[in-house]
Amino acid sequence: MGNAVNDRIEAVKAYLLDLQDRICTALETEDGGAHFREEAWLREGGGGGRTRVLENGALIEKGGVNFSHVHGAGLPPSASAHRPELAGRGFQALGVSLVIHPRNPYVPTSHANVRLFVAEKAGEAPVWWFGGGFDLTPYYAFEEDCVFWHQVARDACAPFGADVYPRFKAWCDRYFHLKHRNEPRGIGGLFFDDLNEWDFDTSFAFLRAVGDAYIQAYLPIVQKRKGAPYGEREREFQAYRRGRYVEFNLVYDRGTLFGLQSGGRTESILMSLPAEVRWGYDWKPEPGTPEARLTEHFLTDRDWLSGRS
Repeated sequence: MGNAVNDRIEAVKAYLLDLQDRICTALETEDGGAHFREEAWLREGGGGGRTRVLENGALIEKGGVNFSHVHGAGLPPSASAHRPELAGRGFQALGVSLVIHPRNPYVPTSHANVRLFVAEKAGEAPVWWFGGGFDLTPYYAFEEDCVFWHQVARDACAPFGADVYPRFKAWCDRYFHLKHRNEPRGIGGLFFDDLNEWDFDTSFAFLRAVGDAYIQAYLPIVQKRKGAPYGEREREFQAYRRGRYVEFNLVYDRGTLFGLQSGGRTESILMSLPAEVRWGYDWKPEPGTPEARLTEHFLTDRDWLSGRS
């Protein structure tokens, strides 16, 4: 990166701010009335961001689309755990992270994140890497939706090599796995971290491809399912499955851990949690029900595109 480090960081920042704007506009339009409220914040240790949250909409029960750009004197443990040689370096971290929890249980929850890390040390070249991805968490799943989601993911990866989608799809399946439950959180998508195997411009182009693909993948599913009728049974099952979402975010999610360890803004970090959730002791759906079909048929780390062009 050399002397161009600041220019490149600014280019990534400009893209991320625009991405946040475009995603919020698309989701507000789909909701049909509610709006994201924005709160700009500053981090005591350096940097800040803008948090946008939409609650109690016609479509979105709770959703957040956050931008942050923070910096500090030393990488927190969650960021240096896999790269111990970088411990103690100064850092910059910027990204957009979002979680959308719809009201209708037939509309899946979605998550996306794209980010850049730069670790800096006087007298040495900066070390940079990109990370991110998107994944889908349905409650009442549909085969065609799962296939479409993965088709968009595959198409976003295609210009960067035939191996990219299979690698990052498998990484997503491994990452979004609740070890203590031995089940996937959802039907996956893409996940990548520590990405610097290409040059900076190619890596940044891939980040943009993934960031832009999220709304292309999610909106058609939302439009298809948001009018489905539902009742208290479906809402109860949704709340039960949302419990799994909470468990993952608080126990395993590297972004949550990084935010808390780096002194980030707690309200922004935890905006990913749903408004209503429940846990029932050892509760399981009755065999043969639509609720049982979720874990029996869909949460299986499947190859969704097998045999499909």
